[in-house]
Amino acid sequence: MKKFILLYFLFLAFFFAVFYADTSIFSKIINEAQRDLTLHILNLFLDPGQLKGIDIWINPHYKIIITKACNGMIPILFLWAAIAAYPAKLRHKLLWMTVGYVLFSLVNIFRILLVVYFVEQKGGATNFHWSHDFLGNTILLGVGLVLFVAFIKTSATKKL
Repeated sequence: MKKFILLYFLFLAFFFAVFYADTSIFSKIINEAQRDLTLHILNLFLDPGQLKGIDIWINPHYKIIITKACNGMIPILFLWAAIAAYPAKLRHKLLWMTVGYVLFSLVNIFRILLVVYFVEQKGGATNFHWSHDFLGNTILLGVGLVLFVAFIKTSATKKL
């Protein structure tokens, strides 16, 4: 267990340095591509003209800005670190990292749409923090936990 925890934090630092932090042009390209993919898919579900650049306009006085922190990479990297640290076959890890990336990307889009809905329909901007910070993060946490448990249950490994 100690080895898993140590490896988890090492992989987490590595993945954040490579894929998220502004440490290289590579991480900047990855985050912009992920943000743009998120915005492209969001645009399919939003009202025409509601998405302008990186802004989702709720009304003429309030907008939600989709920044690097909203692109879904943070929960993906937490899951990837846990998967990478766990003693399993490389092929199994890569499969579940891919599954995690796809599912988290889709769930993140759902989360943003849920925030837009609650801000538009259910009380305006006062519901942003509740729907974003509590509801949205709870959904992401739950999905991450289910994915990691499914990864563990499907891997043939030694006990920690």
